[in-house]
Amino acid sequence: MAPPTRKAPKRGNNGRFKPRAKATPQGRTAAIGVVAGLGAVAAGIAAALRFGLFDRLRPAGNAEHPAPDLAPDTPHPGPDARAPEAFRPDPTAPVTAAEREALRPALVPTGFTEEKHSDTVQ
Repeated sequence: MAPPTRKAPKRGNNGRFKPRAKATPQGRTAAIGVVAGLGAVAAGIAAALRFGLFDRLRPAGNAEHPAPDLAPDTPHPGPDARAPEAFRPDPTAPVTAAEREALRPALVPTGFTEEKHSDTVQ
């Protein structure tokens, strides 16, 4: 029996040998594409979460607690209803000079200094 003969490699137009196409496993190429696609989707979801793009899909919650005494169906307190004793101000408490000065109305424009506006001060 004669030994199997090898085919001579084909030559291109320039006279050089053409390189053979390497056989790549089809499963590996598909797996790389799937992993790259999943990575791109994961990166997109991470960016959307980071920048709050999914916040508009959630229902807006109310951060305040309910105030049943301010509800429209509750009766309005009359003139006889008073605050508890612990919450009433003491009318006999002395007012210090610093508090009196803090409560005085501002009669001069903001940013007032005596050097700049010495003609306004009497």
